[in-house]
Amino acid sequence: MQRSKLELYEEILYALVNKRMTVDAIAYACNMDCVALRKRLEFLLQQGLVEEKTFRNVTCYILTRRGLAIFKTLALTKRLEKLQTTMKKIDEALQAIPSLSEYNTEKSKRQRRNKNY
Repeated sequence: MQRSKLELYEEILYALVNKRMTVDAIAYACNMDCVALRKRLEFLLQQGLVEEKTFRNVTCYILTRRGLAIFKTLALTKRLEKLQTTMKKIDEALQAIPSLSEYNTEKSKRQRRNKNY
């Protein structure tokens, strides 16, 4: 399944959360083509979410404070969506329980009637 742009940006930010990385390292971590990754990195650079630094003649990318804040917001949103889905499933299960209870009550009444005859 193809990932959306938002998912790609989120993966790039996730890869850069704890360390600086080269384009190749980010591409490997995100399972992306380097050409496509450079295009995404350019957008993140323009938005001020990622910073480009040169260390020992190697160009690395670092997450900015703004980038970290955006990443945390995206991660929180993802967790809340999962929680909402779980809450819906729990609610559906709780609604099904009274139905099962009524079914079992009727079944036990029938069994008692049958024993009495």
